[in-house]
Amino acid sequence: MAEPLGRRVLAGVSGSLGSVTALHRAAAEARVRGAELWAVLAWEPPGGDLPARGGVPPSLVATWHRMACEDLAETLGTAFGSEGPGIPLHTLVARGKPGKVLIAAADRSDDLLVIGAGARGRLRRAASPSVSRYCVAHARCPVLAVPPSPLHDALTAVRRRTVWKLPLTTRELTR
Repeated sequence: MAEPLGRRVLAGVSGSLGSVTALHRAAAEARVRGAELWAVLAWEPPGGDLPARGGVPPSLVATWHRMACEDLAETLGTAFGSEGPGIPLHTLVARGKPGKVLIAAADRSDDLLVIGAGARGRLRRAASPSVSRYCVAHARCPVLAVPPSPLHDALTAVRRRTVWKLPLTTRELTR
């Protein structure tokens, strides 16, 4: 990553609603601090690093990297539209586990790392490791863990009702 001259606010981006919420908060923090916004997306080959050990062709790895870049561009477009965030924006797409990539990117003491707090609940925490917990435990800079948007709970409830084919009323959308 090229060393910028100014302060940086880095946001972990995965494309999830929680990461878009964190991205918006990171943009607001960057505006207040007069800092550059860095959107960071980590990617791993399908199946983790196991395919990489088996001699996957470089063209396939390049395709996966291009797809990750497209995912980041799509998420930024969803979050900010064509106008962008209104502050200097840089992107970083790196191969590796999300927590490790974010810690490596936010390597200066004056950086601010903004991440989504992730899913709540014992079952979800047990099913997938928490990137936010990893970052809080290993970061060399301040970390801001942004809780899920209240809209996230409403959308999850609607999705659950749709999956189970339960009647849906507008009351679920107005909470």
